[in-house]
Amino acid sequence: MIDQHTMKKTVISLLMCCLLFGHFSVSAEVLGKIVAVVEEDVILEQELDKEVSTIAQRIRASKTQMPPESVLRKQVLEKMILDRLQRQLAEKAGINVTEDMLNNSAADIAQRNNMTLEQFRAELERQGIPYKNFLDNMRNEIVINQLRSREIGGRIKVTDREIDHYIETQGKVGEETTQYHLGHILIAVKETASATEIQKAQSKADELVRKLRANQDFTQTAMSESEDDNALRGGDLGWRTANDIPSLFANHVTTMKSGEVSDPIRSPSGFHIIKMLELKGLDNHFITKTKVRHILIKTNELMDDDEARKRLLALKARIENGDDFATLARANSDDKGSSLKGGSLDWVSPGDLVKPFEDAMTKLNINEVSEPIQSQFGWHLIQVLDRQNKDDSQEHKRSLIADTIRKRKIEEETELWMRRLRDEAYVEIYQ
Repeated sequence: MIDQHTMKKTVISLLMCCLLFGHFSVSAEVLGKIVAVVEEDVILEQELDKEVSTIAQRIRASKTQMPPESVLRKQVLEKMILDRLQRQLAEKAGINVTEDMLNNSAADIAQRNNMTLEQFRAELERQGIPYKNFLDNMRNEIVINQLRSREIGGRIKVTDREIDHYIETQGKVGEETTQYHLGHILIAVKETASATEIQKAQSKADELVRKLRANQDFTQTAMSESEDDNALRGGDLGWRTANDIPSLFANHVTTMKSGEVSDPIRSPSGFHIIKMLELKGLDNHFITKTKVRHILIKTNELMDDDEARKRLLALKARIENGDDFATLARANSDDKGSSLKGGSLDWVSPGDLVKPFEDAMTKLNINEVSEPIQSQFGWHLIQVLDRQNKDDSQEHKRSLIADTIRKRKIEEETELWMRRLRDEAYVEIYQ
């Protein structure tokens, strides 16, 4: 019996032989040099060169010292292999990104940078980043995020008991006084690793800790040695509160001083090294809850965008002339869950609703009715009924704690899932 990897290797070998001996009309020169085989796909040298050039440009823009070219190419190739494996899974799962989703995401990024989409596009071009490349990279990120949400997010559950235990052992949300800027290096270990392989990885981690404590540059070391997906960012995990730190590291991080490097921390994925890059304090946190209702008109073959918008404008005119919003919502809204309650979504917190809806809602005065607003669900007419400013209500605290626990679980499970995906895949590297 021939195993799956042997069969794939045989097929790839036959393909390469056919190319070499002219059995296909496409020549090897046109195809380009293959630098890696990833399951049924290949990565070509020109693809790798292009990605290395893009990553190198980002590193130079961040004023970070460039790692040796051989190290950069190795890290970029490994990232491309992981991306390719995830995209293959996504394709098999039927995950795709529509042009509308892509354009909306680009417009959102531009808005967060206080630019119009045209200004943002011009700025990318000024920096030497073709807009098409930016869209392709963003599409890839969206697909991979959707895949991870499907493969991992759906399995993650947070119980009331876990929330209660968190409160008992780690205190209440909102009492943190510190943010932590963390650096991270992973020396990976396969799940099937032998005792000798584990000892070799631990020795490597111990040696890196020794060098880092002797002031070896952390960013360069992470770029050169780390085997996780943020290696090319110099291992930078960004600013985090204690709640946002993976539970594996939490006890270590909260006792570390600025500049300190941890001992290697063992996990199923390998050995982790954490550096405390910076520390800073936090301000008090207040949230604004909004009581809101809406009427939704969905588009379909019989109801296009223009017709949905006209229908909502007619409903708005009736409301302004004295008709009851709730009565019209019950009779007209396509949101069956809220229409039975007169369109009420009850009290919502920041982040509960999709961004176009929340942005429009935030700008409304109490009792004001919006213009028709489009979201991924259709067209909405929105009315704000009330607002409350709260300083960490008990309900919100538990919600934040649940989100914190969930993010920790997802981060830990994602790292393990990616290592397993890489270890179990058929990958052949030719450089």
